[in-house]
Amino acid sequence: MALTLIEHPGTLAVVRLDPADGWPSWLPPTGFLCVVRAEREVSIVVDAGVVPAGLKAEAGWLRFEFQGPFAFEATGILASVAVPLAAAGVGIFALSTFDTDHVLIKAEHRAAALAALEAAGHHVVPSPA
Repeated sequence: MALTLIEHPGTLAVVRLDPADGWPSWLPPTGFLCVVRAEREVSIVVDAGVVPAGLKAEAGWLRFEFQGPFAFEATGILASVAVPLAAAGVGIFALSTFDTDHVLIKAEHRAAALAALEAAGHHVVPSPA
């Protein structure tokens, strides 16, 4: 299954907060944002430039959006990208939305990721914005 992935500009950070900390006031009102609140942690994916110093964070992530939408019943979508990236030694941080999926890769693995995706038959295009 050949997919088109949209490479978005900028770098993201994955931030870990304690669930008792409340909603962070530093989150921007626009731009890409993903928040997952679980029993033991809150994980936030956001523009690396807005993360305050001193927080537990892993920066340097690039975002690739799967051109969708995809039906909830569709199978193998994420695997068709994750498997060739894993074979190339590229780790991912995967996110899903109602319509599509996103994979984050570390910026230093961009060249290897692009080569692996192309070899698997996928197309990577720049973000139109």
